[in-house]
Amino acid sequence: MRHILVADDEKNMRWALKKALFNDGYVIDEAENGAVALNKFESSIYDLIILDIKMPEVNGIDVLKTIREKDKDIPVIVITAYGEIDTAIQAIKLGAVDYIQKPFDINELKLTIGKALEITNLKEEVKFLREELNGKEFDIIGESSKLKDVLNIVKKVAPTDATVLLLGESGTGKELIAKAIHNLSKRKDGPYIRVNCAALPENLLESELFGYEKGAFTGALSRKPGRFERANGGTIFLDEIGEISPSIQVKMLRILQEKEFERLGGIEILKADVRVIAATNKNLENMVKEGAFREDLFYRLNVVPIQLPPLRERVEDIPILIDYFLDKYSKNLRLEKFKIDKSAMKFLMEYSWPGNIRELENLVERMLILNHGSVIKKEDLPLGSNKMIKDVDKIVLPPNGISIDELEKNLIEQALERTGYNQTKAAKLLGLTRHTLIYRMEKYGIKERRDSD
Repeated sequence: MRHILVADDEKNMRWALKKALFNDGYVIDEAENGAVALNKFESSIYDLIILDIKMPEVNGIDVLKTIREKDKDIPVIVITAYGEIDTAIQAIKLGAVDYIQKPFDINELKLTIGKALEITNLKEEVKFLREELNGKEFDIIGESSKLKDVLNIVKKVAPTDATVLLLGESGTGKELIAKAIHNLSKRKDGPYIRVNCAALPENLLESELFGYEKGAFTGALSRKPGRFERANGGTIFLDEIGEISPSIQVKMLRILQEKEFERLGGIEILKADVRVIAATNKNLENMVKEGAFREDLFYRLNVVPIQLPPLRERVEDIPILIDYFLDKYSKNLRLEKFKIDKSAMKFLMEYSWPGNIRELENLVERMLILNHGSVIKKEDLPLGSNKMIKDVDKIVLPPNGISIDELEKNLIEQALERTGYNQTKAAKLLGLTRHTLIYRMEKYGIKERRDSD
């Protein structure tokens, strides 16, 4: 339902407009003067404003100026007295979409409202189509300086065959950047193959990457080409590269250095005409120091590093991303968009977004399904188990102090106890790879399982 604010100092006029427009399905809010109109505009969301020019305290022209300073898009229709054409022209110059003179026919006003809302809809569609067209190149939405810096690097590196290492937290859009590099490269007509290195155990990942010959292992009933073969002439995106085992690291180094590999169980040397893009949310330099990642492989991968900023460092992009996801899911789900009031938007822009863009997208989709066609207030945002908080519980420093090593050892022991000494789960809880966790357990003399009493 469309929400309209009617600002007029004549009570009978407000009543007549409210009755006529309510019958057409509009939700009407009233303001008896300019000051009240501005207060309501600040605290609520409207699709259109009907504004009388002559009002006490703050006149309609001043109200229009203030509205346009804060919102350049909301359609405003002004009502003028008969013969005040100069005032109407002034209002149009200030950004009113149309004017109507008293006395007027209510059907004429309804027609004017319909046209104004239709123009707004067309503008939104044009904006969406423009974003879709831009998406053919990048599919990445935002206007922040940090994002623009990333896209500038993408444009420079894409035409080359240089290996790229994408760094950043989960959910920051590393896969979108990888796809953009491929789409802008000379390999854009070749295959684009994605591999999640954390999704498969070591033996399966190795056969998936390099393929295998018939009889290479139990169950290998026929030859199967690997992802590197399938990516020939194109791009392979190795997501979560920090999770690969030492043995796979050796084979990966050979591909990057020699551009060749062998299938499991095979002797034929195969050439790899593939551009490699890797991504990780781990600190590979620290993993190199800890012996969990090969130094020579790190330097081969780190030819052109691109650091993706977390969403909390792209605050100005949050409203843009919300609009984009609203357009996307309202069309896919065929649901009326919701609106977000100012307090809720302020809250969303102050939230730390640990899940980054992925978390924001999931929130928009969920809120659209549950709250389509309504105005979202701060209290409507999901709380409870998914409570949106800026700060986490702080670790309290003991009065006598504590060494960093002692603190780290204590945290590792807590994670192991909480997960029943499941190293994979404990590593995930600590934000480490399993190899790094094992290294630190050995460093601090932590046994794999506690001795039974």
